[in-house]
Amino acid sequence: MKTGVQKILERYNKDKTRLMDILIDVQSDYGFIPRDITIQIADELGMSEVDVDQTISFYHFFSQKPTGKYQIYLNNSAVAYMMGRTQVANAFMKELGIKFGEVTPDGLVGLSDTSCIGMNDQEPAAIINNRIFTKLTPFRAKEIVRDIKEGKSLDDMFVADYGDGENRSDLIKSVVTNNIRKIGPVLERNFKAGQAIEKMIKMTPEQVIEEVKKSNIRGRGGAGFPTGMKWEFCRNASGTSKYIFCNADEGEPGTFKDRVILTERPRLLFEGMVIAGFAVGATEGILYIRHEYKYLQAYLESILKGARDANYLGKNILGKKGFNFDIRIQFGAGAYVCGEESALIESAEGKRGEPRDRPPFPVEKGYLDMPTVVNNVETLCSVVKVVLNGGEWYKSFGTTESTGTKVLSISGDCKFPGVYEVEWGFSVNDILDMVGAHAEDVQAVQVGGPSGAIIAPNEFSRILGYEDLATGGSLIIVGNHRDILSDIVLNFMEFFIDESCGSCSTCRILPTLLRNKLLKILNAHGVKQDLDDIVEWGKILKASRCGLGQTAANPMLSSLKNFRHLYEKIIQKNKEFDSGFDLSQAVKESCEVTGRVPNI
Repeated sequence: MKTGVQKILERYNKDKTRLMDILIDVQSDYGFIPRDITIQIADELGMSEVDVDQTISFYHFFSQKPTGKYQIYLNNSAVAYMMGRTQVANAFMKELGIKFGEVTPDGLVGLSDTSCIGMNDQEPAAIINNRIFTKLTPFRAKEIVRDIKEGKSLDDMFVADYGDGENRSDLIKSVVTNNIRKIGPVLERNFKAGQAIEKMIKMTPEQVIEEVKKSNIRGRGGAGFPTGMKWEFCRNASGTSKYIFCNADEGEPGTFKDRVILTERPRLLFEGMVIAGFAVGATEGILYIRHEYKYLQAYLESILKGARDANYLGKNILGKKGFNFDIRIQFGAGAYVCGEESALIESAEGKRGEPRDRPPFPVEKGYLDMPTVVNNVETLCSVVKVVLNGGEWYKSFGTTESTGTKVLSISGDCKFPGVYEVEWGFSVNDILDMVGAHAEDVQAVQVGGPSGAIIAPNEFSRILGYEDLATGGSLIIVGNHRDILSDIVLNFMEFFIDESCGSCSTCRILPTLLRNKLLKILNAHGVKQDLDDIVEWGKILKASRCGLGQTAANPMLSSLKNFRHLYEKIIQKNKEFDSGFDLSQAVKESCEVTGRVPNI
């Protein structure tokens, strides 16, 4: 084992900033990261064992205990439950004879819950040893367990044909489907690799930045910061090196558009990173991808190799003397908070994905304390079209405040879940018509994932755009037959509790208190004061360091604002106070064990 770990360490030149890669490879090779390997890694990298331990313990896909030869991670997002996750989970437990969080006695299979894996358009879905299984049923769960026990390979466990597009390629071989329902001017099929780079090298970096500023494109990750301004800040910052990060850590439940772009338009994305590198004077780009998309690694590496062979990457790109830029892939290991740009940078440096205090901002001091631009996948794809067609062309799409197009991930109770590229300015009603969901059958639409807002039918005329409904791209449609509070809001609160980095006391404590408050209401112990408490407690979360903590109360705040009648329907009208604590139930078990009669 020590020899194998030594080879992994040498693969990354014993560079402690590559600790994530080292741990990912160890976890993959051995199924877990035992204590003696932790000690070996710490010694070889010149780190303390505590520093290695804290990175291991932070990420969902690292384990210090054996996880089984086959590790099944079943998605527990709200949409997964909507599509039958409970029945699939029960089938896995019954067939394996274990509960979630356990490993079979023979060490063959581990069964775990995991947050949204970017497959909301084809749920229920699971990851088994980095391979994706979609549209699961209880019968399929039984088949999978049978095949595992028979020792079949993962490829032989697939009973459906491979998915569409590049999912069928020899380097992916996945049953995942793209479900691309609408293509717009950014994701159109006729893009030819290298065209934008050829045009760009005839421009100055300042001219590229000016064209991007003219387009008024804003970050597509949700925050909406002007892209050209971010690039200009980074170009003007002082530093011996500069970096371009592509944030492909789309962990927001309901979002899967980046997965489709990575599969079908990776050359477009990489070209956008090259353009950003040229504009700011960077020499290295890092594509940070969530661990759930590990099945795309060999394919993406082959695309990068092809770009190097064509001199779209490397030294003196397309003969432009002094323009040196290359890209490497950095995988995460399961942490939603790493979607926040400074937490992503911390993770890429081999540390816990805890957001940094700002200022300084990443454009001043980012990766390895050097000026760093962090852009979303969709943003980088868009700038390629801006360079090719001009900023004024891009501004011809969308609205005055929200120029261009938006790629949406739409799932839930609709006929055609999938990826849609639309111009900013579409109304929610337009989208419902587009995806085959009749407005009269829709109770609510969750806009922007758990951190966004759940809106009622009286707001379906609102438009998508920074001036009204800003969104990173996730829309979940909730039918009239769903229970919003228990099916959606409770699930989202559990998600925020699981995904908090724990750094801020506000985010560490209040989501749990709010979840418990919701459970109290759902269990018929709620009173009017509880609704007032939700609003007041939500304000305290605004003191959190990052967006995750600041928006962690949104599922309850937005549902209370737009669906207050659902709360008022189940709270007690004739009581001013109810602790929700049942003393007789609390002492029942101890009394049974001791044979006492409770004196209450």
